[in-house]
Amino acid sequence: MSPLFRRAGPPGDRLVTLIRKPGCHLCDDAQVVVEKVCSERGVPWESKDITEDRELYEKYWEQIPVVLVDGRQHTFWRVNEDRLRKALGD
Repeated sequence: MSPLFRRAGPPGDRLVTLIRKPGCHLCDDAQVVVEKVCSERGVPWESKDITEDRELYEKYWEQIPVVLVDGRQHTFWRVNEDRLRKALGD
């Protein structure tokens, strides 16, 4: 199983990953949504910088920001609050 993939479970067992890069306004907008929804749901989240990870850069450079939920790609470019809530068990 990939280290980025985690099975769905209780909120504390879930993980949202925001893949971004410095100076990206869409990434900043995405982070606001991720922080808000994850805070509401009690779900941990992390941020990864594609400029510091060659594998992430090669996979996602055209799509950032990218949001992963439990290691699976949920969305890219724009993050919809309602859609993310639903993915986290709304």
